[in-house]
Amino acid sequence: MEYDNIREGVFLARPNRFIAHVEMDGRTEVCHVRNTGRCRELLVPGARVWVREADNPARKTRFDLITVQKGDRLINMDAAAPNAVFREYLEKGLLLPSPTLIRPETRFGDSRLDFYAENRDTRAFCEVKGVTLERDGVVLFPDAPTERGVKHLRELIRCVEAGFDAWAVFVVQMSDARYFTPNRQTHPEFADALGEARRAGVRLLALDCAVTPESITICGVVPIVL
Repeated sequence: MEYDNIREGVFLARPNRFIAHVEMDGRTEVCHVRNTGRCRELLVPGARVWVREADNPARKTRFDLITVQKGDRLINMDAAAPNAVFREYLEKGLLLPSPTLIRPETRFGDSRLDFYAENRDTRAFCEVKGVTLERDGVVLFPDAPTERGVKHLRELIRCVEAGFDAWAVFVVQMSDARYFTPNRQTHPEFADALGEARRAGVRLLALDCAVTPESITICGVVPIVL
């Protein structure tokens, strides 16, 4: 996945979940934050960031905040990126060989799961979560309680019970992660539900990404520790 019209700036403040103030070329610009998570360890005053200048002149905000530097790492913060890069992963046949159908936003039960995919032998539902929280090389999800995430795990269990393959996929929006683990301290119910899902036959997959200011691409599998 590639971005155009990228500009570099310095993060100043985040008045609310949806906007950030970024200094660029000596001016303070209001940018849309395309991630409603807390991101407190990322969006700290003085952090180096990259924003995308929008093509639509009618927008209220001219820029989207895309990437932030934390230490030596570049971390993509775009909440739309995990689904986009995972679709590329599916299309390459890296989850299901020779897929014959890939359909986003497919309803099952009371939920709309991110992807339904099939090939000659397999029918599978996939739910994708983006991961931006990192501590000493360990990546964690969620960074805030997510009842919706728990609901999705329960729905994936029901997919397995109905005879489908089911995947909970964690797209780590940075590279060189040591391992992925659920953030039990922040949301123990999600951690418990993830363990329950694996025992029920839901497959877990964590993938890290090569990130530049202009791009994000899945590059490898990350170990999972529950």
